[in-house]
Amino acid sequence: MSEPILKVKDLVYSYPGQKHPALRNISLEVNEASIFGILGPNGGGKSTTFKILSTLLRPQQGEVRICGVDVVRQPSQVRSFLGVVFQAPALDKKLTVEENIYHQGHLYGIRGAALIQKTEALLKRLGLWEKKDEKTENLSGGQKRRLEITKSLIHNPKILILDEPTTGLDPLARREVWNYLKFLREKEKITILVTTHLLDEAEDCDEIALIDKGQVVCCGNPSKLRNDLGGNVVNIKSPHPNELSEKICNQFNLSSRILGKDVRFRPAEMTSFLGFLLRDCSLEYDSFSVGKPTLEDLFIEKTGHRFWDEATSNDLGEGV
Repeated sequence: MSEPILKVKDLVYSYPGQKHPALRNISLEVNEASIFGILGPNGGGKSTTFKILSTLLRPQQGEVRICGVDVVRQPSQVRSFLGVVFQAPALDKKLTVEENIYHQGHLYGIRGAALIQKTEALLKRLGLWEKKDEKTENLSGGQKRRLEITKSLIHNPKILILDEPTTGLDPLARREVWNYLKFLREKEKITILVTTHLLDEAEDCDEIALIDKGQVVCCGNPSKLRNDLGGNVVNIKSPHPNELSEKICNQFNLSSRILGKDVRFRPAEMTSFLGFLLRDCSLEYDSFSVGKPTLEDLFIEKTGHRFWDEATSNDLGEGV
């Protein structure tokens, strides 16, 4: 096995005046030519991790090595390895598509025929060549995001880091962006690291780190992580969740999770469980659903609360 292209060990960061650290001993490894997702709710620590990986923040404790280079000791060298796409747009809307790429190339000292050839190759690769003379303000949301990615690739980075790359895009544009990320991974062998709060996007990653309150709660392939939960999840909506939970737990010797008005079970034997629910508890709930475990089920299992829990983000204050 080759060494991971990105290694994070025991990363710690605290913002002044905040009650809790934004990052608490985060560790993760990213393999070359893979798509790795940092998945978590708002306030979980994704953006702080992104800022440290892209050398915008210095870690207060811990170590980050990209392509074997320490981000604190040699940040300039690390930047040469990185293509960075920020959550906020960084395009000049009055320039054409081609002009945006040219100006980005100039920042990296690329000029003349080399820049012209590289720009043409990138725009064709990401399906924007026919739009090269179009003003950026006239592009669709998905095309603008692709142009941001194109800009980040002008200097041939080894790793592409994107912070919430599909925020504000409609479902079709989101799928378009992810198709191009997969293309870059498969055809160009570029390593891609994405932060996201969208559970369905995490399913497109080769591996994910699920983070909450500044900590990694689990890491691995999303399908395997879900499957490792096993069985089915039964979610019951009830006006009296505590009483219903006690009744069912006593009957089947099960444990449950109560989240607001919802009671969640993972029964080993589904037929008798549903029979009891329909026969003996029909007046004690409003509705129920049965399904295979999702990434939200995984998150609940690991943290004890829902993925979208206002207390989670409010507890940290800053949009980390």
